[in-house]
Amino acid sequence: MQSINLGNKESGKIWHRKPSPATRDGIIVNIIHNTSDYLPKVLRFLNVAFDSSGDSLIAGDHQGNIYVFDLYGNRFNLVQRTSQACTALAFNLHRKSEFLVALADYSIKCFDTVTRELVSWMRGHESSVFSISVHASGRYAITTSSDTAQLWDLDTFQRKRKLNILQSVGIQKVFFLPLSNTILSCFKDNSIFAWECDTLVCKYQLPAPPESSSILYKVFAVTRDGRILAAGGKSNHLHLWCLEAKQLFRIIQMPTKVRAIRHLEFLPDSFDAGSNQVLGVLSQDGIMRFVNIQTCKLLFEIGSLDEGISSSAISPHGRYIASILENGSLNIYSVQTLTKEINKPPPPLVKVIEDLPKRKVNSGDLKMKVTSGRVQRPAKSRENKIQASILKQDLTGNFENKENEFSDGLNKKRLQILLKGYGEYPTKYRMFIWRSLLQLPENHTAFSNLIDKGIHVAFLNLQKKYPIKSRKLLRVLQRTLSALAHWSAIFSDTPYLPLLAFPFVKLFQNNQLICFEVVATLLINWCQHWFEYFPNPPINILSMIENVLAFHDKELLQHFINHDITSQLYAWPLLETVFSEVLTREEWLKLFDNVFSNHPSFLLMTVVAYNICSRAPLLNCNLKDDFEFFFHHRNNLDISAVIREVYRLMDTTPADIHPDSMLDVFVALTKGQYPVFNQYPKFIVDYQTQERERIRNDQLDSLRERQVVEDMQAEVDQQRVEDEGWYQTQELLRKAEETRREMLLQEEEKMIQQRQKLAAVKRELKVKEVHLQDAARRRLLQPQQDQREMELRRLDDEIERKNLSRNQEAIAKEMREDADAYKRKVDLEEHMFHRPIGTDQTQNQKTQKLIEENLAKAEQACLNTDWRIQALHKQRCDDLHRNECYQEVAKLLRKNRKKEMEVLNAVMEGEAKKWEEAEEKDFHLKSEKKAAALSDASRRWFLENETHDALENAQHPYHKVPRCQDEWVASSCLPRTSQLKDISEMESLTQISLNQRKTHWDTMEWDLMERVRNLRQRLATQARNRCQTPHLLAT
Repeated sequence: MQSINLGNKESGKIWHRKPSPATRDGIIVNIIHNTSDYLPKVLRFLNVAFDSSGDSLIAGDHQGNIYVFDLYGNRFNLVQRTSQACTALAFNLHRKSEFLVALADYSIKCFDTVTRELVSWMRGHESSVFSISVHASGRYAITTSSDTAQLWDLDTFQRKRKLNILQSVGIQKVFFLPLSNTILSCFKDNSIFAWECDTLVCKYQLPAPPESSSILYKVFAVTRDGRILAAGGKSNHLHLWCLEAKQLFRIIQMPTKVRAIRHLEFLPDSFDAGSNQVLGVLSQDGIMRFVNIQTCKLLFEIGSLDEGISSSAISPHGRYIASILENGSLNIYSVQTLTKEINKPPPPLVKVIEDLPKRKVNSGDLKMKVTSGRVQRPAKSRENKIQASILKQDLTGNFENKENEFSDGLNKKRLQILLKGYGEYPTKYRMFIWRSLLQLPENHTAFSNLIDKGIHVAFLNLQKKYPIKSRKLLRVLQRTLSALAHWSAIFSDTPYLPLLAFPFVKLFQNNQLICFEVVATLLINWCQHWFEYFPNPPINILSMIENVLAFHDKELLQHFINHDITSQLYAWPLLETVFSEVLTREEWLKLFDNVFSNHPSFLLMTVVAYNICSRAPLLNCNLKDDFEFFFHHRNNLDISAVIREVYRLMDTTPADIHPDSMLDVFVALTKGQYPVFNQYPKFIVDYQTQERERIRNDQLDSLRERQVVEDMQAEVDQQRVEDEGWYQTQELLRKAEETRREMLLQEEEKMIQQRQKLAAVKRELKVKEVHLQDAARRRLLQPQQDQREMELRRLDDEIERKNLSRNQEAIAKEMREDADAYKRKVDLEEHMFHRPIGTDQTQNQKTQKLIEENLAKAEQACLNTDWRIQALHKQRCDDLHRNECYQEVAKLLRKNRKKEMEVLNAVMEGEAKKWEEAEEKDFHLKSEKKAAALSDASRRWFLENETHDALENAQHPYHKVPRCQDEWVASSCLPRTSQLKDISEMESLTQISLNQRKTHWDTMEWDLMERVRNLRQRLATQARNRCQTPHLLAT
């Protein structure tokens, strides 16, 4: 058993020699992961999973390191460090390089093993994910935790569905059935449901198990065809369910050592069509037992009590088992080794009784062994060894010849019958059959001596002529060709030897000894007489092919002759490449199954059969380039038909032209040492060798002469370089002297410039000192200037307030004058009203006068109160409005001194509003004055009428009624004239008042504009002073 410690390595080989697992345990390799610190620490593997091919597996440890182990390529790589323990793995996605890993933080991540980048991050679980099941297509996945199961789309990495259940029930496992579109959900109450993946419709539910053998299911496994479900738990009983019949059909009782089952998994087999019969059962003691569910027999087991298994995974093709032990290491088992004893063929039914040789019969020699197993011969002494061999030949001569019997028990005749029946040998046993057919001696010592001679000179630059991508394949090809060249000198000059050996090298690249012996056997037997016309093609062999072709297909041969196509074009390319250019790998293997099983002439007949089976396209070819392309590229040809044609040609060709009459029978390589190969014109090869040696010596001489010339040239060049160096040194000294003189002059100039700069700096310092003093003086004067500006602004505000108060006083005086005039007018009206009344009511004059005086006083008091209220209201509005204007102007001047135009616009808008307000008030005043004038005119007319009537009544007391009529007639004209007169008077007064107010507002506007202009000039002066001060400081 091999063991490997990963340590801190990120990649490397899994095993360093070909693994040979022992039959007792079947372990291929044991993988350990320890840190390489001063105190080594074991990093325990937690989970393992195989990919869909079964040749690679992925494993993660408790620190989040995830490794990929390529069992086919013998490599391991560290693909990811997640920094947290993984709880589940899946490596069978439809993108082969991606894998899913469930982490301890309840998330699922998808990584790429090639780019090692994060592909997606899926969240949604609230507890640890312990199972990841991937659909057969690799496009869907189900992740299961204790409280929920979620279905994911692996193309978009989006969650499609979520299964929520009661906390009291709990989920045991949810997984896809293999090669099916059904989801199986198993719960802790032993209920099992089957769901359709696309629609998530429940298809069926399995019934409850019988009470007599009821166990709580914890682990499950399904066969690859999805027909049988195995379930187990904390018991030694296994329940087998038939999912098609939906019933329990078998209960298997494990040995008494098994008390609980921790894991179940079926062992796949390539020949059971998915109905797996072997079930792996991991129990609580750490031993995994594999039983046949049909015969209920224990087949084999892995693990032990000392090294128990905690979890396990089986590859899809059933070749490997990966198990994580309880100590944290990883074991990889070979199923083929573990089942070797089980798959051993049954003993033969034929029982052979061997007779003793004819000699003097002794009493002890009359005993005979009768065996029921393999044929066993009695022991023979040295003296009767030859006689026993002859007796063996006589005994078996009735059935088969000696040449058809191989040392390993195979029979050539039976193999030929098998080959004719199936057309090819089984892939699994092909190499073994070839080695038996060719009777390879496997001379390790002789081959090692050839390999130790190294790469032959003729093949040192092989990669230039034959560029092969795989360096390993190129190295094996070089070693094989070199061994052939060391074996026989002819092969070092054979140009087509790489083409002939390449398919065998590619097939046996992992076993160079077998590769060499197969090629050597091919050259000795199937390449007979090829080197008699060396270095030309084998004319004799090509003539045989042409004669056979002429006998079986004259038309095709005539077509070749008509187009000047010789056998060197239609036969030799197939022979020198042994058909590797025109056949695929499978077709080539099938062909050589027949070639190695027949006479060496079979290969020549194959060339004829290939041409005959391709006669239709060949007859359509007319150009030489077309023929060359045809015999150097693959064509649409059935190799089975070609092989059948070969057998027909072998049977129907006349003996006089049949190649087997000219070729020797098969001769195997000798054991111990390889035979001498000298079937070639030795003088030509020796001549070419001598010529090559002569050319090599000439080349060596020319190389020596060239070396001498190069040495002399080197000496001359060195002398010239030394001379040039001396001249350059002198030139450098001269230039250095000039440079130093220039440097002195430059230093003097720099000193002068520095003195000038110092003087300039002194001047600048003095100027700066003056500027600093000026700036300090300005900084001292600035507060005084600001204080003066504030005082000026305060004075301007005071002047403005005085102007406003003066205007208000003028308006108040005007209103008082109007009130006095109104009072005089009222007194006059009262006097005119009371005078006619006094003539009629002399008795009540005093009383009436008192009442009128009181009424006049009350009316005057009301008017005065209204006037005062209006005056106060107007003053309050003016004060508020003026206060708002002052605040707005101050705010604009303080914050936005650069926006004087906006201030002017605001002032103009305020002025327009004032004018509108004044016009409205003026209009209201006019309407009031008009109403007052109309009322005055009406009262005056009324008083005049009353006075006139009183006078007329005193003079003509009897003309009362007609006067009243005249009164009504005159009333239509008299008030109108007086009304018009009063209105004209009021309009003239109002016009005078408006002109005065307009003149006053114009004066205020000019004053305000003058103040704004002065303010802008002061601000501009201050800004210029601020800009000039830093400039003076900088200079």
